[in-house]
Amino acid sequence: MYATRIIRHVQAPPEAVYRALLDPGALAAWRVPDGMTARVHLFEAREGGAFRISLTYDDARDTGKSGARTDTYRGHFARLVPDARVVEVFAFETGEEALSGTMTLTTTLTARGGGTDVEILHEGVPDAVPRADNERGTGMALGRLARLVEGRPAAEPE
Repeated sequence: MYATRIIRHVQAPPEAVYRALLDPGALAAWRVPDGMTARVHLFEAREGGAFRISLTYDDARDTGKSGARTDTYRGHFARLVPDARVVEVFAFETGEEALSGTMTLTTTLTARGGGTDVEILHEGVPDAVPRADNERGTGMALGRLARLVEGRPAAEPE
C-alpha cells in the first residue's frame, strides 16, 4: 500500500470548494478522470454518513476493479470540518484480494492568494493500483474541480 499527495490552487474561496466536495451532483461532475463517467448511488453528506459511487470507463475494452468497465467504492465520511477538511474512508467493491483494503482520502482546503489550495492525500492505496494512474486520475479530477468552482466550461483546456 502507498500514499499520494496532490495539491492544486483554484481561484475560488474555500466555501465554494467545500460545497463541491459535499454535493453529489457536483461530485459526479468533477471527481472522475477523463474517459470515465461517475454515478452516485448513495451520498449522506454528514460525519458518519455513507456513500457509494461507481466510475465507469467510456471505452468498453477497459477493465474495472469491480467488474467489467466499472470501479465501485463505498465508505463513509469520517470527519467534516466546514470549509477546511473532508476525510473519507472507503474500499473498492471487489473480489480481488490485491485491490481490497481500506483507503483514506483527506481533502484539505487552505485559503491563499484570493483562492484555495486544495490538497488531496490518498492513503492506503493498494499496490495493485498503479501509482502513476492514481496520480494522473487525481490530477484530472482536480482540474475538473477547478473548472467547476471557477465557473469555467467543463471542456476548457488547463
